[in-house]
Amino acid sequence: QASKSLHWRQAMQDEFNALLENGTWSLVPHSPSQNLVGCKWVFRIKRKPDGSIDRYKARLVAKGFHQQEGLDYTETFSPVAKPVTIRLLLTLAAQFDWFLNQLDVSNAFMHGTLSDSVFMQQPPGFQDPAQPNSVCMLHKSLYGLKQAPRAWYDKLHGALLSLGFVGSKSDHSLFVKKEPHMVFILVYVDDILVTGPSSSACKSVICQLSTLFPIKDLGSLHYFLGLEVKRYSKGIFV
Repeated sequence: QASKSLHWRQAMQDEFNALLENGTWSLVPHSPSQNLVGCKWVFRIKRKPDGSIDRYKARLVAKGFHQQEGLDYTETFSPVAKPVTIRLLLTLAAQFDWFLNQLDVSNAFMHGTLSDSVFMQQPPGFQDPAQPNSVCMLHKSLYGLKQAPRAWYDKLHGALLSLGFVGSKSDHSLFVKKEPHMVFILVYVDDILVTGPSSSACKSVICQLSTLFPIKDLGSLHYFLGLEVKRYSKGIFV
């Protein structure tokens, strides 16, 4: 049904083009020794806060349940922010009137680099006519892969360390930069909170991150992990 709709066909083409531009895979001959992972298209309508349609989103997802531990994946654990850390940052931002913005990383998992050899079928509807029997050897991560969250976290972790941030020992999703002004970054997969007493320092960090990843600055925090946040002059309402 989706393939008959212009909206969804365009969304699938946009996703496929983004995957190619990112160097997500290269086509190689199929071998019986390969553990071949399937894939499928997942469709979702993204809506604006008022309920109107924002855009049609098609995502190519790997069937990670086809993977075999020790063969095409090993480590999978990826830390996520603790609820107490989220509340603590909101408390500090409310009490001291800190800058508080939310960022979103477009196609975050696609930026993770794979250390395992993973082979996947060509995307449905986008098989290469010149190489119809070839398979995709993945270089970058895809949603659905067992190790996708960890690969993305490792990539982001390295980027934040290069910008002068230090990981918190109490919550591995919290990063702190002390010089020249203190900036806090809290990571929950591809949702990122940026806060600190200096708005210029926070905006500088956002610009630096934008040079490393396709970042969407969603502005002042309003919706995060199922929490609706409204900021007033007297504080923050959750």
